[in-house]
Amino acid sequence: MTRLNSLLIPPTPRSFPGERWLNISLRCAHLVGIAGISGGFLFTLAEAQWLPFWYLAVGSGVALTLLYLWSTALWLVQLKGIAIILKVSLLAAATLLPGWRTELFLIIIIISGLIAHAPGAVRGYRLI
Repeated sequence: MTRLNSLLIPPTPRSFPGERWLNISLRCAHLVGIAGISGGFLFTLAEAQWLPFWYLAVGSGVALTLLYLWSTALWLVQLKGIAIILKVSLLAAATLLPGWRTELFLIIIIISGLIAHAPGAVRGYRLI
């Protein structure tokens, strides 16, 4: 188990040259995707108009998640990781409860803003 622990949770988070710029690029792509899908969530535009942005948002979100998990799996128990899990859960709820899509989408945006702009100690706070 120690080998698995050290693989999942290295003594210092892993990094590589250019990681910061990759992170910034993926975040920018994610923001463009979220802005694009807002038409579908807030204004009920036809799916064909926002679906490409959905793929961009999901793809960049998955890539960011994998990058964070590769750095350290502790991310899953930190407030920033738990916020992502909560946002994905709310997104799933929006799919199941279309009457609440707008409200759930706005809650996701608010959670994103709060966590993104919170001090590092808050974002990195471990609930477990």
